[in-house]
Amino acid sequence: MSTALEFAGHELARASLDHCVKCTICETQCPVVAVTPLFSGPKFVGPQAERFRNGLPVDHSLDYCSSCGTCTLVCPQGVKIAELNSQARAVMKADHMPLRDRIIGQTTLMGKVMTPVAPIANFALGVGPVRAIVEGVIGIHRKAPMPRASSQTFMGWFKKRSPRTTPAPRGKLVFFHGCAGGYFEVETSKQSVEVLEHLGYEVIVPKQGCCGLAMQSNGLYKEASAAVLKLCDDLRAAGEDLTVISASGSCTGMLKHEAHEIMGVDKESLHDVGARVKDIMEFLLDLHEAGELPTDFEPIDLTVPYHAPCQLKGQGMGLPAVEVLKLVPGLTVVESGKACCGIAGTYGLKKEKFEVAQAVGKPLFEFVKETNPQLALCDTETCRWQLRKGTGARVDHPIAIIHRAYRLSA
Repeated sequence: MSTALEFAGHELARASLDHCVKCTICETQCPVVAVTPLFSGPKFVGPQAERFRNGLPVDHSLDYCSSCGTCTLVCPQGVKIAELNSQARAVMKADHMPLRDRIIGQTTLMGKVMTPVAPIANFALGVGPVRAIVEGVIGIHRKAPMPRASSQTFMGWFKKRSPRTTPAPRGKLVFFHGCAGGYFEVETSKQSVEVLEHLGYEVIVPKQGCCGLAMQSNGLYKEASAAVLKLCDDLRAAGEDLTVISASGSCTGMLKHEAHEIMGVDKESLHDVGARVKDIMEFLLDLHEAGELPTDFEPIDLTVPYHAPCQLKGQGMGLPAVEVLKLVPGLTVVESGKACCGIAGTYGLKKEKFEVAQAVGKPLFEFVKETNPQLALCDTETCRWQLRKGTGARVDHPIAIIHRAYRLSA
């Protein structure tokens, strides 16, 4: 029996299956169904099909589900549709896992390989013939958005900083940077640490690995489970009573609920870290609501579009970035109201799904161009890559605005 089959029908998702009343709300809200006939819809491949599978092969149209999680969020009966679909995909791919899907989940390895040769790697990924070869050999679309490697990792920057000379009156926090925040979106991680220190915290950054999200989304449950548990051990080593802060919205979702609800990981270390991890904007909003967030912000006269990623919506925290950004004088934040940017982690990078992902993201791209074609805000890394590709705008994490408003950057 394959490892994937051991996870199929995990009790948390399976228990909700018969709550489906076939209302089709999930079908009407699915961003993929809206743009392609290749996907028959979350209800059909999810709870409806799962009732009859009982060991039968999984319909391969399921692989066009992007795992955005919209179906689970909108289901009035609480059916774990996205989770059921993810488990079924793992079963479907267990005996024919493409090499690309194994490689694309190795995000830490990708960062380690690209960092020492960042200028060359970034140049090569912008050369058409090189991208065409990559598409032909690996299956990553030649026009898919790709991360830009940094010549210095976040940990390299953190270790070389001058020692803090002022006391940290608010105590210690642990910072979890995630793979992208460690190797590609390094500036976001740096800004996050500087804001937390400005607020009076001592920031501890333990050596840490991958959360396993990219592996999980590609059906590699065994590898993903091992990765997330190793990460939990890494983060707990910094102090088991400390709050863990992250600016990687998708990675916090993996720790908070996905590893348990999708893969069935049921270890004390995961539950402990999952209960202590907070998205950085969620953390700042908590401080504000407790009357503990300084609001001596410098005015920023700007209108900026903001998109809440699917992974953030799935954590049930509302829109903390919007609430915090409202505190900055002169700043007008326009929330997109769009379901999905289309990238869905690694989904939109794949050659057979690239056009689908672009079609899903098109309304969001148009919204950004109409609102502010120079600058947009979004909480997760791959979504920012997708938005940059689709709009040509600079796309930052919301913490960049807070960093600027606290006069920590120009």
